[in-house]
Amino acid sequence: MTSTLGPLDSGVLGAEPVGPGVLSIALVSEHASPLAALGGVDAGGQNVHVACLAGALADRGHRVTVYTRRDAPDLPERVALRAGVQVHHVPAGPPEQIPKDELLPHMGEFGRHLARVWRGRPPDVVHSHFWMSGLASLWATREAGLPLLHTYHALGTVKRRHQQLADPSPPQRIALETEVGLGCDRIIATCRDEVAELGRMGVPAAKVGIVPCGVDTELFTPRGPVAERGAQRHQLLQLGRLVPRKGAAVSVAALAQLPETELVVVGGPPADRIAEDPEVRRLRALAREAGVADRVRFTGGVPSGDVPPLLRAADVVLCPADYEPFGIVPLEAMACGRPVVASAVGGQLDTVADPATGRLVPPRDPEALARAVAELLADPALREASGEAGRRRVLRRYGWGQVAAATEAAYCEVLDAKSLVTGVGAV
Repeated sequence: MTSTLGPLDSGVLGAEPVGPGVLSIALVSEHASPLAALGGVDAGGQNVHVACLAGALADRGHRVTVYTRRDAPDLPERVALRAGVQVHHVPAGPPEQIPKDELLPHMGEFGRHLARVWRGRPPDVVHSHFWMSGLASLWATREAGLPLLHTYHALGTVKRRHQQLADPSPPQRIALETEVGLGCDRIIATCRDEVAELGRMGVPAAKVGIVPCGVDTELFTPRGPVAERGAQRHQLLQLGRLVPRKGAAVSVAALAQLPETELVVVGGPPADRIAEDPEVRRLRALAREAGVADRVRFTGGVPSGDVPPLLRAADVVLCPADYEPFGIVPLEAMACGRPVVASAVGGQLDTVADPATGRLVPPRDPEALARAVAELLADPALREASGEAGRRRVLRRYGWGQVAAATEAAYCEVLDAKSLVTGVGAV
């Protein structure tokens, strides 16, 4: 890959690669299991991405194994996720829940396990997800001589810039991320903003291609059940992990300028434990101070099948994160035909087309968020047109079949390059 696979308008996405035959693909995702329940602090978009990418690659005829850390003692070594996809639980550290920022000391054990497994049954290609997976995979693939592609999902330089002293990442993260970028064969970035950031880290542009995250366009559709709405005239929805950087506080502050409007916040622990959550307590206090406590509702985490009805019930979906490496929620909302108001950061700069599918506003700016939302709430025809444009955009660019085809093309380019160097024919 001597040039990037993007930008998206180049037409690369959806292009069918020359048939590679059946590949044995290892997806390494050390903390984000495709089997995990979503909505927790460390369970979100990466879990969805790995699960859906694995399934879409299997739909293209490949054999996929997802390697993730064993975080409970009763987990079997292997679990069939679906036809063509297995999840392999890697023993690395104690078999219990550990915050991802505390997993680095266990990555040596993780990498050694991968090396042992691959010594006997090597995959054709390894694709690691998140920097610690990349580190473990780099050690294992060097020993086995296997091709390695890497997707960061988030970069430590960006997190450090925004969270500064509140960043809980290990102090070595940025240096080790750079090591992964320089040591792997290819980087699959998810947006243009990430490509620019990698360049500032010293990663050569020739090593980087763009393949965005995707969305299930059959699950997320404009038609289908609609969740029950509250008594207010309008309803806004914010969906995702309940952590401060996702910007729910900005949505609460904006609500004070939006009369006859309810804000539904989806995510976090289950509903029966939502009152105990520190972020919910903080947001409820902010809502009381702003005089909107009676118009903010927290559902807690919900099963994935309940998400489309909640999106369909909203007049506008809010994505006001301080920073967002990619952001799958805007795609899910657009696939359901809902307009999106998002902060103009990270991957949202690529996914949300302003003004066609919604609005992009500065991060941490409740007044700008309120103005953009008010414009959409005042014009039902504009909301409908934005929702229809969003659905068309998702179908054209972000279906998992298209994402898997582009990812497969990146695998084939790396395999072809390896075969030219080694003289061994590509699969």
